[in-house]
Amino acid sequence: LEGAHQMLLDHRPVLSLEETGSNIKKLRMEKGISVKELQGLLGFDNPQAIYNWERGRNMPSIDNLLVLSEIFGVSINEIVGKNFLNGFPA
Repeated sequence: LEGAHQMLLDHRPVLSLEETGSNIKKLRMEKGISVKELQGLLGFDNPQAIYNWERGRNMPSIDNLLVLSEIFGVSINEIVGKNFLNGFPA
């Protein structure tokens, strides 16, 4: 059990703020949605959270990731990045 536990620790998926932010910006632009429009769709009072996500400063909450996945028509995994998918050994 100890070896298996260490293997999981060594191969656990890691979320990248930078990759997630880059993906959010890319997906937003591909859909032709402005930051102001996304702000409205998310019900935010100001766009600062979106800019912080796109700059890799903060990670969206899981509820915001769910909404973003619906807006962009992609899975949450596509937003947080492909490296996340490769974290666990097969």
